[in-house]
Amino acid sequence: MAVDCRYELSQAAYIKLVLHALKHQTSAVNGLLIGRLREDSPTAIVQIDDAVPLSHSHIGLLPTLELALIQVEEHFGSVGMSIVGYYHANERHDDAELGNAAKKIGDHIFRYFPRAAVLLLDNTKLAALPKSKARDPALQLYTRDSSKSWRQAGSDGNNQLILKEPTANIVLLDYISSEKWLGVVDFDEHLDDISKDWLNPNLFK
Repeated sequence: MAVDCRYELSQAAYIKLVLHALKHQTSAVNGLLIGRLREDSPTAIVQIDDAVPLSHSHIGLLPTLELALIQVEEHFGSVGMSIVGYYHANERHDDAELGNAAKKIGDHIFRYFPRAAVLLLDNTKLAALPKSKARDPALQLYTRDSSKSWRQAGSDGNNQLILKEPTANIVLLDYISSEKWLGVVDFDEHLDDISKDWLNPNLFK
């Protein structure tokens, strides 16, 4: 799967998932990746256009996940998009491993979308952004191989995940400095107060 598919991550999706993680720095957070599959070139491209922040407290809780999946599919299906993957940020800043809860949710999405991506926030890369001026996302890409295991893209697969907008990290740093992460609403918060919109329509205004 890794050799015949690339993942193109939009600036909006990237910034939203990072801000979600920064809002809840002492908790694990997760969310869904929204987009579409493009097969109009020799290499298939999974186009990740948006991200839906899910949780910072109920990760792995199936009823909450199922409810979110239904609502997300209904909303984005009406505009021709679907769930194409999952993102996760670990509770511990120094934890760079994809845990079992993330793998199980990834497996669930994989059943419906066999080219699903799992993105794990890389805190080391994120911390280095102000100095490095890197154009690569501060994320680790995992895809599921033929043995049904989630494997991180290695050195030969670094370009398998690319940012659609090359200046996305510069924009991200600007959003971080202005504390835009305070405005991110996830599905957990929506369930506690339905007036809070999990689509985050005002985040980039």
